[in-house]
This record gives sequence, C-alpha cells and structure tokens, in this order.
Amino acid sequence: VPFRNVYFTGIVRDKLGRKMSKSLGNSPDPIGLIEKYGADGVRMGMMLSAPAGNDILFDESLCEQGRNFNNKIWNAFRLVKGWQVAEGEQPEANAIAAKWFEAKLKQTNAEVNDLFSKYRISEALMAVYKLFWDEFSSWYLEMVKPAYGSPIDAITYNQTLSFFETLLKMLHPFMPFITEELWQHIFDRNEGESIMRAELKLDAPSDEDNAVVNAIESVKQIVGGVRTVRNQKNIPNKDALVLQVVGQNNFEAYASVISKMANLSAINVVAEKDATASAFMVGTDEFAVPLGDMIDVEAEIAKQEAQLKHLEGFLAGVKKKLSNEKFVAHAPEAVVAMERKKQSDSEEKIAALKESLAALRNK
Repeated sequence: VPFRNVYFTGIVRDKLGRKMSKSLGNSPDPIGLIEKYGADGVRMGMMLSAPAGNDILFDESLCEQGRNFNNKIWNAFRLVKGWQVAEGEQPEANAIAAKWFEAKLKQTNAEVNDLFSKYRISEALMAVYKLFWDEFSSWYLEMVKPAYGSPIDAITYNQTLSFFETLLKMLHPFMPFITEELWQHIFDRNEGESIMRAELKLDAPSDEDNAVVNAIESVKQIVGGVRTVRNQKNIPNKDALVLQVVGQNNFEAYASVISKMANLSAINVVAEKDATASAFMVGTDEFAVPLGDMIDVEAEIAKQEAQLKHLEGFLAGVKKKLSNEKFVAHAPEAVVAMERKKQSDSEEKIAALKESLAALRNK
C-alpha cells in the first residue's frame, strides 16, 4: 500500500469565485507573486485561502498579509536580539509572563497537533499565527520588555529565546525559509544542522497550565479596561494611574504584571470606588480608575445614564425570555443557565452603575 491517507485540494478560484483559467486571464504569475511578497508570504497566502473541504478562493491581499507576518517575525527577532542582558534576579512580572507563555505554547501545540491529525492545515496555521502575533508579540514581549535604556535579566532573556525557537519550529511547516534563517541565528549551530531535523517536544497542558492561561485572559481584560479609560479621557501613557478594586482583589497574584502593563502606581482594594472614578467590569469583578480633576462630571453622568438605559433594556429582554415557561421547560439546560447568568451579571452591573451615578450627582 503506497499510502493510507489522501488529501484532495479544492479548485483554485479567484476572489469572485471564478475558476482560474488562461482564457479569463485571472491566473496570477507565481514567480511574480514570490518576487513581490516572498516565497513564505505566498505560501501563507495560499494556505489562508484554503480551508479544508472547500475550494481555494485566492486573493492576492492574503499574500500581502503573509509578507506582513514575515516582517512581524523579523522585527520581533531584531527586538529580542537587540536587548542588553545583565545578570540579576528575575522580576516577578517576568516570571509570571514566562510561566503563562509556556502554558500557552503547550495549549496551542496540542490544538495544532489535533488540527494536523484532521488535515485542517489552514486552521493549524491560523492557530500558530495568532499565537505569535497576539500572544507572543502583543502581550508576552510587552510584559517582559525592559525599560528604555535598561538591560533585561539573563533568565528572562534565555527563556524568551527558547520560546522564540519553539515558535519557529511550529511555524516551519508553513514558512520554511524565514524560520530556517532565524533558527540558524537565534543560537550557535553546528555545520549541517537544520530546523528541518529539530525536534519539537512540548508536554500536554496540565490543569495548572490551563488555570494560568485563564487567569491571564482576565488580566488582559483588566489592562485593557485601564487603557480604555486612558483613551477615553486622553490621559498620556506616561502618567501613572491608581487602580481601585471594589470589594476583593481576586488577581493579587498578578499585580506586578497589571501594574507594569497598565502603568499603575498602586492597586488598592476599596469598599466603595471614588466618586470621580471611571469604572469597568471584568466578569463580576469591578474596577475603577480615580480621575479627580481630569473628569468632566456632566459628560460622565450622561455617558453612564446611556449605559444604564442600554443594560436595563437588555435585562428586560432576558427576564422576558426566562418568564416564558415554554422556553424554560424545553430549552437545553445549558442555554437556560446562560440566560440566568446574563440576568445575574446585568443586575450586578446595573447596581454598580446606579451607585456610581449617585456618587457623581452628589459631587
């Protein structure tokens, strides 16, 4: 038996859905595409447009996306290799970041292996693409990046190079040229060594790994909430802010990461948030950024009143659905439970908004 599995690709069509043919003149010159976007860029563009089981709707803009991703990888490599390194103790925020990203690598590798086993190649590429672009470049490197003009500790630097090497191995089946080039330069190699023969060994994610990944997802939302306040109130990134946690801080273990990423001078647990604070929710946890004289009270009242009106309308719709006996009796249990959670979350957010409005009106 010469082979046991056969992978059929669909027909290559243009972005209008027409079959590519010489008579239509809609077939791109592959050599021209490679000269314009690079071989890895074209490979990536083809795979992004080739979901399993469907025809390939080729669009040259996907090759451009592939070229941009190549540039992202190069720039991340230049950034990391350009850091000055010094011996010393690893900062807490860097240790947390490394623990999280190692767990994220395990999760994504397990996902990619599963997708490969099902021949869902374009989906496997997207999983690694998001891991590199979103998690590694946008979050991990920002978490560990040293202050301007300062060196990075050697422990974090070596961990980052190791993560980068693992990412190159994961990307290699899709982008063989740039990954081979960078793999040769990230560490000293012996004559004849190649990434093609390098092993990729990652354990399956543990319950602890999954817990860390879930916690950091909430941390991202907290950081995002503070950054949104900055943007809405036009507060410069260089100005340190105070973050208030109403009631109980369930993310105290990640305070160093939150403070670094959001540029906070303090994280304080309070019974009631400041009257001038701009508040936001992460799940059922409430956070607030005191703004003092930086806030336009009347504008903030108008904004929160609009949010309150929207939430009250949403809650009324959820209650109407839950009051329908046929829906509760016949809908799947998970669906009913989700609606009840929507009701509970909305009621908590409404109560928090009413409290905030009362404080602002009494200011």
